[in-house]
Amino acid sequence: MTQSIVIQIGQCGNQIGCRFWDLALKEHAANNKNRVYDTAISHFFRNADDNFAGLEDIPVGDGTGKIHSLKARAVLIDMEEGVLSTILKGPLREIFDHKQLVSDVSGSGNNWAVGHKLYGARYRDEILDSVRRAAEACDCLQCFLLVHSMGGGTGSGLGTFVLRLLQEEFPEVHNRFVTAVFPSAADDVVTSPYNSILALRQLTECAEAVIPVENQALQEICDKISRATTAGGEKNSNPIKDGSAISDNHHNTGSKRSEKPFDRMNNVVANLLLNMTSSARFEGSLNIDLNEIAMNLVPFPRMHYLIPGMAPLYSLSVVASQPRRLDEMFNDVFSRRHQLIRADPKQGLYLSCALLVRGKVQLSDIRRNIYRLIYIISWP
Repeated sequence: MTQSIVIQIGQCGNQIGCRFWDLALKEHAANNKNRVYDTAISHFFRNADDNFAGLEDIPVGDGTGKIHSLKARAVLIDMEEGVLSTILKGPLREIFDHKQLVSDVSGSGNNWAVGHKLYGARYRDEILDSVRRAAEACDCLQCFLLVHSMGGGTGSGLGTFVLRLLQEEFPEVHNRFVTAVFPSAADDVVTSPYNSILALRQLTECAEAVIPVENQALQEICDKISRATTAGGEKNSNPIKDGSAISDNHHNTGSKRSEKPFDRMNNVVANLLLNMTSSARFEGSLNIDLNEIAMNLVPFPRMHYLIPGMAPLYSLSVVASQPRRLDEMFNDVFSRRHQLIRADPKQGLYLSCALLVRGKVQLSDIRRNIYRLIYIISWP
């Protein structure tokens, strides 16, 4: 029974985090019909007893205790109040409390130095107290998941400051997974390339594994799905599945809520994090935890930048036999169009590769596709 703490920093990090917690609650609700507090839901959520003023935690025990009040294992950091205020007024307000939030009012002005040097020194103790409080509520803390952008001042500057702080203050927690959102080439913030370069050095030195995500690649994915939706009335079309990585319609009322900017792009990243941690939360015959992901995918300490890809991103209207569908998903996940950064994984060799497959599949089908598609470097 292990736990992970999500640290979301800056406007981008908190917007992705908001989508992540929303989807995580829906996923566990779909798999936990009896509303019991079990080991799966305890990975990201505390079960707080709201009968006490201090919200004392109720342990998992034998996994049959009822859910009282779920609280996210998270720390929310932003030097502007806008996004955090929206979260606290939104439908997810019940899973956070003020002790998990660290905020200011003026922002970092898209300047890495302001976030890293000014706000890092000013809020160091407050951030550390919030992280330590979340860590003390864990029985076996396995991983820190950091989510932030690379182009903004708070995300790049304060985000990398927090990463180094975790390395110094929690050396026993080796797994520091960073989901870093890189700006696109058409970014209108003139300082974003400089912020990215300055933050990149910190990621190389302090992170255990970095999952780079690029805004331009996310936009291309969303555009591709939008074109498929436009042709939804045609035969053999590819409609979006409600509640999927792209769709933001989580209700069956027939009407969508007002969609905010970047919601669809944020959903893709949130689903990536949800799928990556699924084997640490749910049972399975070939499950691996986050320790094994980092240990097997990082051949050398500084070579820890992982290329993420997902398939499927939407549902297929024409359902074929299971082996054919699995083969299609394997083809897609190695396709350039399904990568969350603009890269073509087929134009080179792999030092290491991990395939996290969810659902009922045969091991023989997985092994056949691995031998068919993956070209791994020959180690001496």
